Amino acid sequence: MKAIRIKEFGGPEVMKVEEVPDLKPGAGQVVVRLRAIGVNPVETYMRAGTYPRKPSLPYTPGTDGAGTVESVGPALNTKEAARFKPGDRVYIAGSLSGAYAEQSLCDERFVFPLPASVSFAQGAAMNIPYSTAFRALFHRANARGGETVLVHGASGAVGIAAVQLARAAGLRVVGTVGSDRGRQLVAAEGAHEILDHKAPGHFDEALALTGGRGYDVILEMLANANLGRDLPILAPKGRVVVVGSRGPVKIDARHTMTRDASILGMSMWNATTEEIVSIHSTLVAGLENKTLRPIVGQEIPLAEAARSHIAVMEAGAYGKIVLIP
Repeated sequence: MKAIRIKEFGGPEVMKVEEVPDLKPGAGQVVVRLRAIGVNPVETYMRAGTYPRKPSLPYTPGTDGAGTVESVGPALNTKEAARFKPGDRVYIAGSLSGAYAEQSLCDERFVFPLPASVSFAQGAAMNIPYSTAFRALFHRANARGGETVLVHGASGAVGIAAVQLARAAGLRVVGTVGSDRGRQLVAAEGAHEILDHKAPGHFDEALALTGGRGYDVILEMLANANLGRDLPILAPKGRVVVVGSRGPVKIDARHTMTRDASILGMSMWNATTEEIVSIHSTLVAGLENKTLRPIVGQEIPLAEAARSHIAVMEAGAYGKIVLIP
């Protein structure tokens, strides 16, 4: 099979297509023939060698994808029936072998059914974007129906997931975007109000939309740029969840004191197996009842993976970038 291999840390050009042996599942494992592969910003940091978790070289990047089950290993518990059989449509929430490839070896627990109404490209958009948004909203911020949430970067993959999940849970949703195309997308996905994050006064506008009360929850995708301005627009007992940051930030901690506010960090690396399985059980139900509708922004051939790493870091994100083997 063909796979992207990285033999040294560096720029996008270090990703090379190679022919590697087909995969075989062990006990409790599944091999998935991938039809689409999700690209995430974290993979660019790992490739560059700047992420705290450095994979051993050489390696195949990626954790997200969707396709069909190719082979199933023996069950760890022989008393339990196998969850999948060859030919089943699935998406994956993690890969033992790396997902930028034609096949992926997966822990069976992290493979989930993909409804027939959902495309493989949409399935590849599920894992990191939707599990991140779900964990940020409900595991970290404990968001509840009736609260108001501000989603920064709402037209990106995590942002769209957050808008859909928050609306389904009964929250009032305000999103920020950087383009007219993004505004149209976020409006179509149900945000109540949309702001241009390029406008100098958009934080004042955001506060005005709450009548001066502030936000119960803010999902922050770029804390180094925004966190200092998020704190003054929090409601009493408001929570900021830091989903992403690209550097240090200076804040006035008095804004947390006067509001009894919280700044919460979040990484999917910290989620337990039980949490991951629970999250994806809920996400599969959302796909089935169509409250969740992954948006694919670009489809790029696997051989052009380097281009996907450039695209995923560009400003003005729109939906999910996926690779097609």
